[in-house]
Amino acid sequence: MASFQSINSFSHQYQGSINFPQSKRIDLTRRRTLILTCERKNEFDFDQNKSGDTKKKNLRILIAGGGIGGLVFALAAKKRGYDVKVFERDLSAIRGEGNHRGPIQLLSSALAVLESIDVTVAKQVMDAGCVTGDRINGLADGVTGDWFVKLDLLNPAIRRGLPVTRVICRMALQDILVNAVGDDIVKNKSKVVDFVEESNKVRVILENGQHYEGDLLIGADGIWSKVRSRLFGAKDPSYSSYTCYSGLTEFVPPYIDSVGYRVFLGLDQYFVASDVGNGKMQWYAFHKEAPMNAGTDDGVKKKRLLELFGNWCGDVTTLIAETPEAMILHRDIYDRDMLYRWGAGLVTLLGDAAHPMQPNLGQGGCMAIEDCYSLILELDKITKLGSGDYEPKDIISALRRYEWRRIPRVSIVHNMSRMTSKILSSYKPYVKIELGLFSFLPSKSIAHPAIPAARMIVQTFLPIYLNWMIAGTGFW
Repeated sequence: MASFQSINSFSHQYQGSINFPQSKRIDLTRRRTLILTCERKNEFDFDQNKSGDTKKKNLRILIAGGGIGGLVFALAAKKRGYDVKVFERDLSAIRGEGNHRGPIQLLSSALAVLESIDVTVAKQVMDAGCVTGDRINGLADGVTGDWFVKLDLLNPAIRRGLPVTRVICRMALQDILVNAVGDDIVKNKSKVVDFVEESNKVRVILENGQHYEGDLLIGADGIWSKVRSRLFGAKDPSYSSYTCYSGLTEFVPPYIDSVGYRVFLGLDQYFVASDVGNGKMQWYAFHKEAPMNAGTDDGVKKKRLLELFGNWCGDVTTLIAETPEAMILHRDIYDRDMLYRWGAGLVTLLGDAAHPMQPNLGQGGCMAIEDCYSLILELDKITKLGSGDYEPKDIISALRRYEWRRIPRVSIVHNMSRMTSKILSSYKPYVKIELGLFSFLPSKSIAHPAIPAARMIVQTFLPIYLNWMIAGTGFW
C-alpha cells in the first residue's frame, strides 16, 4: 500500500494548487511566536503587569465539545498562541464512539487543512491511517458485484500536490489530537449546558456549576449541541429513514490490493465496505425501516443481516459471515436540516453542531476540519499578529464572515448526503414483466431501462463533484 511519502512526495506544495491569497497562507514550517506572558486572575482573565502597563490582549477562545472539530480548532488556536479551553463531557465516551461509528475517512482537502494547521500532527495522522485513494473505489451492484461506477481519488490529489484520501480509526485520531492539544487545554468531565453573552465577553456554564469567561464561544458539541439549542431553540434531529449496522472484522479479502472501498447498491438498502488497514475490513449495512431502539436485537444482528442481504454477492455476505456477533453494532441514522445562520454575537458553531449529515459520503469529519481552518483564518485577520487592538465587534464580524464563507460549500455537501442516501437505496436494476394473463405463464425480469442513463449521469457528474471536494474550493 502506498505511503504518504511515496504517493505524495510533493504534498507540501499544495498551498499554491488550491489558490488561496498570499495573505491567507499559513506557515507550515514554524510556529508563530504570539504567546504573550501576562499575569491572570484565572485561566481566562487578564490583568496588568506590575509596572502598571496594560498587557496586549490575547484572544480567549472557549470551545464546547472535544470531538474532532473541537480538537482540531483548539490545535489551530494553540499554534497561534491564543488562549483556548476545550470543555468535554467525557473523553472516554468520545473515544468509545470509535467502536460504534468505525474509522473516519479523511479526504485530500481535509488532510491538506491538517497540514496547514500542524504539519507534525498531520504526518502522525497520515502515518496512522490506511490509504484507500490509491486503489479502485466506487459503486457496485449488490447482487452481482459488478462495478456500476469506478472513481479516481488518486490522480486529482496528485495533480494538486495533496495528500491522498485515507481512513483512520476515530480513537487513534482523537488520541493524536488530544496529545497535541494538551491536557491543560482539554478539560474533561466538563459539559457546557448554557452560556451568557455580555457586552464584551461570553461566559459558559458547566454542568457542575463552574463558569468560564472568554472573548468568543465555539459550539463544537455535535448533533445534540447545547450551544445550538441555546442559540436557535431545542429541536429534535430528523430520522433519515435508515437504520445502520456496522461491523469490523479481521478478514483480508482477495481483492484487498486493488479495491479501497465499494458501495454496493440495492433497493431500500445499501452496503459499504472499506479496507481500514492492519488486516481489517469495516462495513456498514443500511436498511430503510422505522427507527429501532438500540439493544433490541442483541444476539441476532448477524442473523438478521444475512436475511436482509443473503441473496447479495459473496463479497457482501462473506464480510457479514466473517464478523463476530459482538463486533456488529446497530444505530439509527439522524441528521438535522441545514442551518443558514450558525451563530449570533460572540458565538458560532462548527462541525456536527452546525451541519450534522448522514454518513454515506463520509464527509462529516472533513467538513468539520475545513470549518476549523476557515474560522481560524478569519480570527487571524483581526488579531493582527498579537497587536491586541481588536474589539468585540471585530470578533463578531470575523465569526459572521466565517459562516458566510462556509455555508455555501457545506450546504451542497449536506444536501448531497441526503440525496445520495435516496439514490443509493433506489437502485433497481431489473423490472418484472408479466408475459400473460394466465397464471401458468411466468413473469420475466429484464434490465431496467433507466439504468444505462443513470450510469451515464453518475459517471459524468460524480467525478466533477469529487474533484470539487478534493480541491477544497470554497472553504477559504
